[in-house]
Amino acid sequence: MKRCLQEKIEQQLYKGKVIVLYGARRVGKTFLANEILKNQEKAGKKVLYLNCELFDTKKNLETTNEQDLKKYLGNNDFVVLDEAQRIKNIGQILKILVDTYPEIQILATGSSSFDLANNLGEPLVGRKRDFLLYPLSMQEIIDNSNFHEALSNLKSMLQYGLYPSVFKLPYEEAANEVQEITSSYLYKDILMFENIKNSGLILDLLQLLALQVGNEISYNELATKLGINVRTVENYIDLLEKCFIVFSLRALKRNIRNEVSRKSKKIYFYDLGIRNAIIQNFNKLELRQDVGGLWENFCIVEKFKYNQANNIFTNKYFWRMYSGQEIDYIEEHDGKLDAYEFKYSPKAKIKKPTKFLEAYDNTSFNIIHSDNWFEFLIK
Repeated sequence: MKRCLQEKIEQQLYKGKVIVLYGARRVGKTFLANEILKNQEKAGKKVLYLNCELFDTKKNLETTNEQDLKKYLGNNDFVVLDEAQRIKNIGQILKILVDTYPEIQILATGSSSFDLANNLGEPLVGRKRDFLLYPLSMQEIIDNSNFHEALSNLKSMLQYGLYPSVFKLPYEEAANEVQEITSSYLYKDILMFENIKNSGLILDLLQLLALQVGNEISYNELATKLGINVRTVENYIDLLEKCFIVFSLRALKRNIRNEVSRKSKKIYFYDLGIRNAIIQNFNKLELRQDVGGLWENFCIVEKFKYNQANNIFTNKYFWRMYSGQEIDYIEEHDGKLDAYEFKYSPKAKIKKPTKFLEAYDNTSFNIIHSDNWFEFLIK
């Protein structure tokens, strides 16, 4: 399946910058990198793919001698360094390559920004272009097939998510595949970091976050339930975000006295299949009590994907008053606020957030349900 990022990345090639492709394991980074590599080869470029998890590759790339690096890369125009975070001092090595041999286009992939970004940050300031690859998006499914297929698979997406290897599998196979992905990348990308002393704690935290999708989280409450301090909870959630498992929304607070603090947060999952695997619940929607949270998570993460693919840049929030009135999701762009409430059932009745609309000028409000989602996600 062709990914939306492919064209965006190809437009940035041969401009003297390293292309860095981030994303969780199994979202399709290697596939995308190889598709771009094939196109470069068709265009007459000399290409090279290197798996940085292999010992021989690591040994030859872990040097700051520019001549040794050039000898190993050869006379290739386009080089893919897959899982580049496995290379010690990768940031410094890429800096040497881009400064000494700017004619060589490097595309480096990494499954964890916790590791890769920390190694690339300072050395590659002004020398790289970053791209984040999500699991499949609704837009990609429609572009590669049709709207009917996206509509017919909607319930399955809420149960099993949108990892490329999961999409369109029969239900039982989809559940097994999601659980395999969850266990493999959770352990490889989180639990194997040296600073994680207790793997059980972070898995317990993930379960608590999964059960609170759509709700505001309390660091103090999480710390109490886990028997750890608040700072550790904050550090673990930050790690989960850097490993592309969860992301957060902060509260909008500007005008109204009783708005919750802008420090307030909601936590969502990049993929609902992963979320459901963590709590071991792949039940059909008709049998679930968490459909509201699933729908809210699905709509927000799909909007993120759509905005990225279409170069739409917005500030993103939720909003709530201590008295209880709330809005699930708000986008701010060009001085305008677009507010959304998510309800899976088209029959759900929702009162307009009058206090919000009175306090904030130039604001729209829309309810997104299972009959009009396409107007929000792929307009």
